[in-house]
Amino acid sequence: MVKPEPGTTKISIRLDNAVLRYFRALVDEAGGGNYQTLINDVLLEHIHRRSTLDIVRRVVREELAPYGTARRSDSRRQGKRPAHR
Repeated sequence: MVKPEPGTTKISIRLDNAVLRYFRALVDEAGGGNYQTLINDVLLEHIHRRSTLDIVRRVVREELAPYGTARRSDSRRQGKRPAHR
């Protein structure tokens, strides 16, 4: 029996066959490894990217707030069209 690394939890998850084929192929092309570890690494990278992106967005909003800059996406969500000049 293989003991799990600290900070990991064994789970059962259903993935699309295409996802498994993709990650298994990446491992095969790399000459070996563990496709489950690769999937975990990709998920962690996604989390870190999202966190960084959220921080950048927040900082930009905070910096633009004194200038009264409205977000264009807000007016689009409400069905308003931007004024043409």
